[in-house]
Amino acid sequence: MKIAIHHRPNSYSELWIEYCKQHNIQYKIVDAYANNILEQVTDCDAFMWHHHLHQYKDHLFAKQLIYVIEKQLGKICYPNYDTCWHYDDKIGQKYLLEAIGASLVPTNIFYTRNEALEWIQHTAFPKVFKLRSGSGSKNVQLVKDSKQAKKLVEKAFSRGFQKNSHLIRSVQRWKQYRKGDCTFKWFLKGIVTPYSYKERFRKEEIGYVYFQDYIPNNDFDIRVFVIGDRAVAKKRMNRTNDFRASGSGNLIFDNSQIDLEYVKTAFHLNSELKMQSVAFDFLQSPNNIIVISEISYCCGIETNKDYPGYWTEDLQWHECRNINICDWIIEDVIAKIEGK
Repeated sequence: MKIAIHHRPNSYSELWIEYCKQHNIQYKIVDAYANNILEQVTDCDAFMWHHHLHQYKDHLFAKQLIYVIEKQLGKICYPNYDTCWHYDDKIGQKYLLEAIGASLVPTNIFYTRNEALEWIQHTAFPKVFKLRSGSGSKNVQLVKDSKQAKKLVEKAFSRGFQKNSHLIRSVQRWKQYRKGDCTFKWFLKGIVTPYSYKERFRKEEIGYVYFQDYIPNNDFDIRVFVIGDRAVAKKRMNRTNDFRASGSGNLIFDNSQIDLEYVKTAFHLNSELKMQSVAFDFLQSPNNIIVISEISYCCGIETNKDYPGYWTEDLQWHECRNINICDWIIEDVIAKIEGK
């Protein structure tokens, strides 16, 4: 058994490599960006790459490469194509979740200016405007009325939206500082950081608009992260004077504050999706229905030590400190290799 791992500092790969060393699993560091990556993985049973939305190169080809290695070379991949094809793509997620009958926050996408403007005339506000990609509530804003919505539509079908410009990042940081969500030092760091040449490679979002219904009276969302037959969860409180929970940093890991229905729903949905891992961001609608805002194949690893335990598919709670979700991921890959 040999596992090919693309290594990126501060990613899942660091823990996968550590696991292999501790358990005497043969592994090979490969470079997914290299021209001969297919040759590099030839003598391996699996290929693991924690590709990430903040890496502009990953956007260019990660999903395509994984498709080829999995479907054409017959290697086990993490994430596999079914797990990641819709990663950082809210449009793809809409169609996928609707197809399996999941309770998605009502979502409307328009690919022409006239259709969008016509819809605006007959819908109620507020709505939530999003771009198809971005994390930590970036590229998400509350649209309070039709006038604001029309401005967004006009921009979407003219110059488009730059996803991560220095100006946008600076304004976002200033708003967080004014609300007390960050220190002045953190705000200042964002202002003085030079414009990265990598930002020039991030394409504008243009030619569509994406609106979700605003779900009122939610002070938090619930993120359930399913890995195989296990799940962890946390409550993410909203930012100060804001409707958004993602990126707030105000996290609660007390399992007694997680309604078991969220966990049950996550396991049920993944039985349809058949993803190796999936993080569901849940809200509760006014009629007490659990609805999905977004999904992702991965999420942060910095808080693993904070989880007090996990649930299994039978919804049994297992007390366990120092949970390592990256160990679960590579253990599932190893089990696939052994069962192949």
